[in-house]
This record gives sequence, structure tokens and C-alpha cells, in this order.
Amino acid sequence: MAGAIIENMSTKKLVIMGVTLLLFQAFAFMVGGLIAPSPTTAVHYLAMKCVDTTKHREESKWFMPWGPNQCDKIQNFEEAMAKKIEANNIVFAVHIPLPNKEMSPWFQFMLVILQFDIAFKMYNQIEDGSLATIDVGLAYRDDTVSEWTEMAHSFEQRKLSCNFTTAKTFENEGRYYECDLLPFMEVGSVAHKYYLLNIRLPVNERKKVNVGIGEIKDIRLVSIHQNGGFTKVWFAMKTFLTPSILIIMIWYWRRILMMSRPPVLLEKVILALGISMTFINIPVEWFSVGFNWTWMLLFGDIRQGIFYSMLLSFWIIFCGEHLMDQTERNRFSVYWKQVGPIVFGSFCLFIFDMCERGVQLTNPFYSIWASDVGTELAMAFIIVAGICACLYFLFLCFMVFQVFRNISGKRTSLPAMSKARRLHYEGLIFRFKFLMLVTLACAAMTVIFFIISQVNEGHWHWGEHTVQVNSAFFTGIYGMWNLYVFAIMFLYAPSHKRYGDEQSSGQCITGDNGGNSGEDIQLTTTITHVDGPTEIYKMTGKEAQE
Repeated sequence: MAGAIIENMSTKKLVIMGVTLLLFQAFAFMVGGLIAPSPTTAVHYLAMKCVDTTKHREESKWFMPWGPNQCDKIQNFEEAMAKKIEANNIVFAVHIPLPNKEMSPWFQFMLVILQFDIAFKMYNQIEDGSLATIDVGLAYRDDTVSEWTEMAHSFEQRKLSCNFTTAKTFENEGRYYECDLLPFMEVGSVAHKYYLLNIRLPVNERKKVNVGIGEIKDIRLVSIHQNGGFTKVWFAMKTFLTPSILIIMIWYWRRILMMSRPPVLLEKVILALGISMTFINIPVEWFSVGFNWTWMLLFGDIRQGIFYSMLLSFWIIFCGEHLMDQTERNRFSVYWKQVGPIVFGSFCLFIFDMCERGVQLTNPFYSIWASDVGTELAMAFIIVAGICACLYFLFLCFMVFQVFRNISGKRTSLPAMSKARRLHYEGLIFRFKFLMLVTLACAAMTVIFFIISQVNEGHWHWGEHTVQVNSAFFTGIYGMWNLYVFAIMFLYAPSHKRYGDEQSSGQCITGDNGGNSGEDIQLTTTITHVDGPTEIYKMTGKEAQE
């Protein structure tokens, strides 16, 4: 049996390969750090107060805050009271982007966060548990002269969470409350050049609508979108890496099928890992530049979830197959206790995503964070996901420790071998241990990336305006996944070389004295009759045969 490339490749070639992969990894970080701009940009807007002078409200009428067809504006609510303008006739208008700028499909998504500027008044304080009812419409157009086309319209409620840090006295009237940021809108594609938001705060004292929400002075919005420069770098990486992983995957499976024995579980799982990596690599995002596909964010989350579950399951099976004896290994059902929670967790991630981004496909103003129950569930989900990721890494470390201990137990047979065979196995064990340590490092970075990604989903809930991680971290981790999958498929592919024809036929290598001990004969015979991709794989599973 030829064995795998990781065992038969010369040390010199392995070192060259390792250095090459390390250089590519460094390049992946440098692409994000030196070429790509920051992943996201946050732009601040102050809503203009327009006056709806029509006696009967027209649904098709849109109010522009500036430009040739700008609305009739007021500076503050004191002016509105002086002119006897009712609150229901005031429209807060925000044009996205700022004057003399355009939005672009390269921005990929648009997340908008809302903040109220509320002044303290002794006789108009914010009541506990007060809800702000918002009548909001979103429109778009692709030039500066066309009519606005409605994109979405909704009545939303947002719970106010405001604190007044000084004493509530007449002397402090006019000071502003400190209010938390509120989720407002998320659009899964930026297919148009200009967007317009018209926001009303309808008042109905009889129905207690917008009563007890304090004296709102202004509405501020923060629009967050992906940087076009980062998108181009990201697409370029995907376009380059897709054929690389696809070619090595086809080459790997072709070599597996050329063997006389059927593929073992570990080889099948490596193929599944390659397929999931290819699935997440395929740059379908290119189509989002030309088509208004609002579901791309959701589709991207699904692809990443599939890859996460496959990668985490692979590491469990990869370690487990070097722990099981020959009667238990090579059966997927053995791992249901470990893989089952991973699949269940991935399914929960999918349900959580569908509850927000799935609904946002029809109503971009919907947010699971808008209600108390939704906020508590979302926060609990982020915390539990982070804890589970850390527990998974600790469990993986424990499995790697068990594998190392298992291999150390087998090494007791090595001193009885001939010098050449002992050195051969010492080298194989070192290579395998090094690969396991690289696997642990990759797992640690993946867990860190997962936790940071989940925290960033609700980053602004802790009072931050920007949702931003360094570009080098994104490109570096993405490059690391591809390089790791590439290395695993290459190193575990069957080799065309043989380490001694005598070994592969089950015979012992003749030592310096021309003889071999019984232990050498037992170990060699046992290893030869166990099917598997590598000698280490065979050696760790020989207990049931002894």
C-alpha cells in the first residue's frame, strides 16, 4: 500500500510546501491590511423637518430635504407651534447618500440605525416602557430628475431606552436624555443610486400613540454599508480561490478512486470538506452587482453556516478516527453524539437568521431587536453561541491530547524495530503531530472569528456606531480556511511512491544484524492489514487486532 503524500513526500519538499503555504497566508493578511480599505463605512445623517401642507395625505408624495424640489422646512418644533403646524403634518426626511454622492451595488448592503434627540421637560417626561410608533416609507430612484418609486412602507414600534443623568428639576429642562441606538432598517442589496426615507411620528392621544415619549427634538440616522473597495478585493479573492480548491478536490478524489480498496470515512469527510469550501468560495456575489438580489445576505449566511458545520464536524472525525479501534472506526454513526450538537447548533443559527433576515426580504424595517423578548433572545443566542464555540475548542484540545497519548502508547513498539524503520515511524509521528497542532491553531482562529462575527451582529447595541473589524482579519481567516483545506486534501491524497516494497507486502525490513524481533513482526503485519489513508491512521487503530 502506497500510503499518503504526507508520509512519502521528502522532508525537503514538505518544508518547501509549508513555507509556500505560510507565504500565501501572510499574503492573505497583507491583502486585507495593505490593499483593501476597512470593511464598512458609517455615515451620519440628521433628518430635516418637512411640513406636509396638503389637506389630505397623498401616499405617493415624497419629501426631499434638499435640492431643486425640496420640501417646506422648519428649524424646530417651536417654529411649528408658532405656525400652528400639527405633529402629524411634520415629516422627517433623510436622503441617502449625502449631496453630490451616489450609492453603488458594490456596497452590498445598507444597515440603518436610528437615534432620537429627546429633551427633558418636567411636564413631558419619558414614561417607563414607552413605545415610539413610526410611520416610515422608503423610496428610490437612479437619477436626480425621475420620480421616486416606493420600495417599502411600514408602521413600526421601537421601545425607548433613555436615561437622564442629572437631577430632574426645572433648572435642567432642555438637557438631553441619553438614549440607546435603535434598529431601524436593513436592505440586502444596494441596487439603486439614491434612497429617500420619510419618517412620521403620528400622535393620537385617545389611542395613546406616541404619548409619553418626551419632547423629540431631532432624529439622527447612521447608515452603515460595505466599502466598495473591500467588496472588490473580497470578490477577487473568491474568484482566484474557487478554481484552486475545485482542481485540488477533483485531483484528490480521482486518486482515491484509483485505489483498489473503497474510500474510508476520513477520506469521504475530507471530500465533503472540499465541497463545502468550494460552495462558500463560488463568487455568486458578482451577480449582485448587476441584479437586485436582496436575498444575498441570507444566502451568504447559509453558505457560511454549512461550511462551519462541516469544518467543525471534520475536526471531530479527524481526531476520532485516530482514537477508535478497528471495530468502531470508519462508521459515521459512531460520532452522532459529537456531530449531532454541531448540526443542531447550525440549524438554530439558520432559524435565528430566518427570523430576522428572512422577514427583512419583505419588510426591511423589521428587526428582532425591536421587542424586549426578541432582544433577550438575540443577546442570549450570541452569548450561548460564544460559550459553545469555546467549549467546542476545549473539547477539540482534549481529543488532540488523547490522540497524542494514543500515539505515545504505540511508540513503545518502536525501539524493537530496526533503525531504518524506527526512524521512518518517528518521522511520520512528528509530521502527524505537527499537522494536528496546525489544526488546533486553525480551530482557535475560527472560533475567535465566529465569536467576533456574532458580537458584531449586535455591536451597536452596546452604544457603538460602527460595525467594523480590520479587513486583514477577514481576508486572513478566509485565506487560512482555503489553505488548510488545500493542504489536507493534498497531504492525505494517496501517494504514487512506496516506502519499501518489503513493507507494503507485510514483510519486515532487515535490520543491521539481518533479523527482527517479534514486536516488529507483529506491528508490521497489523498495520499492513488495516485499510486507511496513512500509516499513523493504521497504527492508532490496531488494538482490536492484537
